[in-house]
Amino acid sequence: MSSAEAATPEVEEETAETAIDLRAEYESSGVKEVLEELDRDLIGLAPVKKRIRETAALLLVERARKRLGLAHQTPTLHMSFTGNPGTGKTTVAMKMADLLHRLGYVRKGHLVTVTRDDLVGQYIGHTAPKTKEILKKAMGGVLFIDEAYYLYRPENERDYGQEAIEILLQVMENQRDDLVVILAGYADRMDRFFESNPGFRSRIAHHIDFPDYSDDELLHIAEHMLDEQNYSLTPAAEAALKDYIEARRRQPHFANARSIRNALDRARLRQANRLFENAEGPLDAAALSAIDETDIRASRVFTGGLNGAKGGEEGGSA
Repeated sequence: MSSAEAATPEVEEETAETAIDLRAEYESSGVKEVLEELDRDLIGLAPVKKRIRETAALLLVERARKRLGLAHQTPTLHMSFTGNPGTGKTTVAMKMADLLHRLGYVRKGHLVTVTRDDLVGQYIGHTAPKTKEILKKAMGGVLFIDEAYYLYRPENERDYGQEAIEILLQVMENQRDDLVVILAGYADRMDRFFESNPGFRSRIAHHIDFPDYSDDELLHIAEHMLDEQNYSLTPAAEAALKDYIEARRRQPHFANARSIRNALDRARLRQANRLFENAEGPLDAAALSAIDETDIRASRVFTGGLNGAKGGEEGGSA
């Protein structure tokens, strides 16, 4: 045996991975970047962010154990996001898809968002191909099913949702290394859905509840939305928006940040009309960017037109 051949085992032993720096992995994998984006892009949601960080830690440790040759099992990653509309569920799902991709748990890291209509057909033989086509698009990433409880309609004997459910359950079990499914919707309806479909509950490992935003958080969200579009609130408009948020929360179809976005869209429309009708001479950037009190208080939330309305200018029950 030559001296070179004799040295080979020693070299392999020296280069074999025997320890992993989790902090270095946290930074080099991009997980740190994703979690920092989550903190920066989403206001509030402290319990949600805590659960995402905990999940990221679990995935980092499992990946490290695999590389060190320790006994490991790919963790079940299917999830349930519960909460009212406009609480950031879709945004967090996008961040989760990115996180899973960076850690190597999904191949592509894309998010496919669907509802019942995308999965369930209208006649015999229609549901299976629709569901399978969506699953094909989602493979290698995350499938986000919003208002998932509408898949199951026991009051309709001719409903085809059960067929979609059975296909989903099979794929969630057999192809969990290539697809993560997130079911989302109102908490009470999701609870009833899981009771009626125990197969889903047994495959969901992570249940994350999204709380409503506080009034202060909604004001901060509004200011952030305006800032992104180079708008700002005058002091009087800020006070009016505080009153708006307090009143809007008590009215029908309140949808957290989604209602605030709708309200700001309407305020910008009123501002544009106010400037167009009243402006005399050139307007500078400050005038074109300022949302004033009248742009907020003209809302039907204050005039009483929103009560009982479905949707409406600042409504929306999505």
